Amino acid sequence: MGDGSSGPTMDLMRSEPMQLVQLIIPIESAYRTISYLGDLGLFQFNDLNAEKSPFQRTYAAQIKRCAEMARKLRFFKEQMRKAGLSPSVKSLRSGNIDLDHLEVTLGELESELIEINSNNETLQHTYNELSEYKLVLQKAGELFHSAQSIVAAQQGELELYNTTEQSIERSLLLEQEMTMDPSKQVKLGYISGLVAREKSMAFERILFRATRGNVFLKQTVLENAVVDPVSGDEVEKNVFVVFYSGERAKNKILKLCEGFGANRYPFTEDLNKQFQIISQVSGRLAELKTTIDAGLAHRSNLLQTIGFEFEEWNFLVKKEKSIYHILNMLNMDVTKKCLVAEGWCPVFAKDQIQNGLRRATLDSNSQIGAIFHVLQTKESPPTFFQTNKFTLAFQEIVDAYGVAKYQEANPSVYTIVTFPFLFAVMFGDWGHGICLLLATLYLIIREKKLSSQKLGDIMEMAFGGRYVIMMMGIFSIYTGLIYNEFFSVPFELFGPSAYGCRDQSCRDAYTAGLVKVHATYPFGLDPKWHGTRSELPFLNSMKMKMSILFGVAQMNLGIIMSYFNAKFFGDNINIWYQFVPQMIFLNSLFGYLSLLIIVKWCTGSQADLYHVMIYMFLSPTDDLDDNQLFIGQKFFQILLLLSALAAVPWMMFPKPFLLKKRHEERFQGQSYARLDSNDYPPEIEPHSVSHNHEEFEFSEVFVHQLIHTIEFVLGAVSNTASYLRLWALSLAHSELSSVFYDKVLLLAWGYNSIIARGIGLCVFIFATVGVLLVMETLSAFLHALRLHWVEFQNKFYVGDGYKFYPFSFASLGQDDE
Repeated sequence: MGDGSSGPTMDLMRSEPMQLVQLIIPIESAYRTISYLGDLGLFQFNDLNAEKSPFQRTYAAQIKRCAEMARKLRFFKEQMRKAGLSPSVKSLRSGNIDLDHLEVTLGELESELIEINSNNETLQHTYNELSEYKLVLQKAGELFHSAQSIVAAQQGELELYNTTEQSIERSLLLEQEMTMDPSKQVKLGYISGLVAREKSMAFERILFRATRGNVFLKQTVLENAVVDPVSGDEVEKNVFVVFYSGERAKNKILKLCEGFGANRYPFTEDLNKQFQIISQVSGRLAELKTTIDAGLAHRSNLLQTIGFEFEEWNFLVKKEKSIYHILNMLNMDVTKKCLVAEGWCPVFAKDQIQNGLRRATLDSNSQIGAIFHVLQTKESPPTFFQTNKFTLAFQEIVDAYGVAKYQEANPSVYTIVTFPFLFAVMFGDWGHGICLLLATLYLIIREKKLSSQKLGDIMEMAFGGRYVIMMMGIFSIYTGLIYNEFFSVPFELFGPSAYGCRDQSCRDAYTAGLVKVHATYPFGLDPKWHGTRSELPFLNSMKMKMSILFGVAQMNLGIIMSYFNAKFFGDNINIWYQFVPQMIFLNSLFGYLSLLIIVKWCTGSQADLYHVMIYMFLSPTDDLDDNQLFIGQKFFQILLLLSALAAVPWMMFPKPFLLKKRHEERFQGQSYARLDSNDYPPEIEPHSVSHNHEEFEFSEVFVHQLIHTIEFVLGAVSNTASYLRLWALSLAHSELSSVFYDKVLLLAWGYNSIIARGIGLCVFIFATVGVLLVMETLSAFLHALRLHWVEFQNKFYVGDGYKFYPFSFASLGQDDE
C-alpha cells in the first residue's frame, strides 16, 4: 500500500489519505464528543457491537424514546398534509431546545390534536346524520303529501259515483264494512331512509324477492351528493320509503338495509310533527356547523404553530437519534467509565478532530480528556474524494461502475473532459448544442430554488447532472462548428468557401466539380461539402479515421494510468510485465494504424490502409508498391509485427513466476526470528504458518494471467472497433437532422399556405426536440458511458473499493425517516 502522505496529490487524482483511529472517551463527555464530530462530518465510525442485537445495546432506551418522538412528528406532518399546510422552510437548527421539554411538548400537542380530531369526527358524524335526516323528512313528506292528494281526489270521484249509482248491493256492502271487526283490518307499516344510488336497483330487486312481492317501495332521487356519516365520503343517494305488512316482513327489510348500508331514519305522518322536527333539526345543524367551524379553526391554528417549529424539532430528534445510534456502536471498557470508538478519518482532519475532542471535554466539565490514538492495520481504508457541485456528477458516473480502490488513479479527472467531448463527437451540431446549453443554464441559474423542491424522477436526474449536460452542450457547440452544422445547415462563419464554380453559369458543378478559388477554409468543414455527391464518402472517411485516432489515444491514456498506479503502489512487476508489453502490443498494431492515418492526411497519399493492415499480417515480406507511405515502411512493419507477437508471451508467462518467487522470499524472511524472542512478526502467527504458505495458488494466478492476457489481446481489437460508434452515431445524427430540415421544414415552406407552413414548423420543432434533443442525447450519453466504462477504465481501474461515509448532521436533512 502506497503512502499517500509522502507528497502532494491532486484533489481528485488520488483519494484522501486515511487513517484508522481509536478514540477513548469518558462517559460524561461522550454525548458532546459525538455531537461535535457530527458537526465536523469527517469521522466514519466502525460498529464494535455488531454481534449484539439493537435491543441489547446500551442506549436502546434512548433510541426508542427518539423513535417515539419521531412517530409523533410524522403524525403531525400527516395532519398538516391533510389540512393543506406545509412546514415552515426556515430551519434554525438551534441546540437550545431541551429534549425533555420537547418530549413533553410533543406529547401535549399530540393529545390535544387527537382530542380535537376525535371531537371533530363525532360532530361531523352527527352533522352528516342530521343532514340526511332532514333530507328524509323533506322527501318522504313530499311522497306522503302527493299520495294523500291522490287518495283525496280518488275519494271525491268515488263519492260522486256513489250518489248517482245507489243500489241494494252497495247498501249491503256498506253495512258489512260497518259491522266488520276493526281488529281484523290490515295495517301497513313503513321504513324510510337513504340508500346509495348505485345500489338502489339491486336493493329494490332483492327486497321484492325476499318478501315475495309483499312490499311497496317508493324512491326519490337526490339532486346533490350527500356526505355519508359512516365513510365520510360524498355519495349520490336516493330517499326510499318501504311499506310492508307484518313483523316478519319488517325484520327482513331491516336486515336488507343493514346489508346494503342503507341509513334508516324515523318518520311521522303528522304534518305538524314533521314541521316541528324539521325546525329542530335545522336549528341543531346550525349549532353544529358553528361548533365544527370553530374546532377546525382551532385545529388549523394549532397545526400552523406546529408547522412553524416542525423543521427545527424534526432535525433535533433526528440528531439525537443519530447520536445515540453512534453511541451504541461504541464499546464499553472494563472499568465502565470510558467508551472506546474506532473509525476512519482523513489524515488532514486530525487537528480538527482533536480540537473537537478538547472542546467536548471542556464543555462537559470532564476531568479526563478523550484520547486520540492512530492504529496500524492492513485493512483497506475507505475511499474519500473531496468534490464540489461541479465535479460531483462526474464522480458519480465513475462510482456507478465501481468505487475506486484506496488511492488508485481516479478516472473522473479525465472524465470531466473526455466524457462530454466523446458525447459531442456523436452529437456534433452547434444549434442542438445551444439548445442543450440554454436548458442547462436555466437549471443552473435556478438551482437554489429547484434544489429545495421535489422534482420528478426524470427531472431529478437531469438536475443532478446539470453540469455534465452543460459541458456536453459546450463541447457540442465546438464539434458542431467543426462539422459546420446548425440544424444540418452549413454557414460561412469563418470566411468564404475555398471552392467555387468554373464559370458563372455553374453548369458543370455536379459533373466536373468545383475548383479551389480561395484559401483553405480556416476552421472546420468547408460549407461547400454539404449537399454534394462526395459529401457522404468524404465525411465517412474523415469521421471513421477520427474515431480510430480518438480511441487509440484514450486507450493509451488508460494504459499510461496503469503505469502511474503501479509506480504509486511500488509494483515494479506490473510496470515491466504488464504496462510495457501492453503499450508495445497496442501501439505496434493500432498505434501504427493511427500513424498511417496521420501520414496519409499530411501527404495526400492514395494508399489503401485496409490493404496495408491486412497484408501486414498475411504477407509481411511482400512489397507495398503504391501503398507505401514512407521510406523503410516494410522493415518497420515487420519490426512492429514481431514486437506485437513478442509482447503476448511477455505479458503471459513471467508475471506468475515472479509473483511466486516474491511470495516465497517474503515467507522465508518471515519464518526466521531471534531464538530468545517469543514474539512473532505481526504478519504471521504460529498457527497460520502453513496456512500463509499455502495461500499462494500458482495455478490460479497463472490461469488469471492467461485470461487477462487473452482479454487484452482480443480487447485491443474489439475496443478499437468499438470506438467506430463515434463515427456511426455522428453520421446518424447528421442524417436525421438533415432529413427533418429538408423533408419537413423546407417541404412545408414550399407551400404558400400559412397553415401548411405552421404545421410543418410545429412538426419540425417536435421532431427536433423529441428525437434529436431527447432520444439522440440519451443514445449518445449511453454510448459515451460505455466507452469510458469498458474501453477506457478497464485498462487501469480496479474499482473494488468502498465509499467513505462519515457521521455528519449535514446529511440528516436529506434523509427520510
